[in-house]
Amino acid sequence: MRILIVVIVGLSVVSCAAPRPTPDAFNTAQASIAAAERAGAAEHAPVELRFAREKLAEANKGIEFQQYDKSFFLLEQSEINSELAIEKSGASKLRAEVTDLARSIEILREELETEFGEVFE
Repeated sequence: MRILIVVIVGLSVVSCAAPRPTPDAFNTAQASIAAAERAGAAEHAPVELRFAREKLAEANKGIEFQQYDKSFFLLEQSEINSELAIEKSGASKLRAEVTDLARSIEILREELETEFGEVFE
């Protein structure tokens, strides 16, 4: 009877242990960081990019100490920060384009006023 209890408790402990993250999980997080870098995150979203890199590094440390749940969580956070960096970079680029277009419109308006002597709105 005692052996049966020990086996059941042992199986319960083993079944509750988190599985080790696969190398694909790390590759996905690294690919997300690379995509953020290509999107210009180093210039437009450096904080989010740094957070993504830090979370990936912490996930690697979690593997060393067999903290697999923590590593899974940190890998997800790394990917989320990478995606945020990508989106912020895109928004920053679009904002710059809008500013350039507004300047162009203002220049054209001034040229029209100079040419025709009317105020265009």
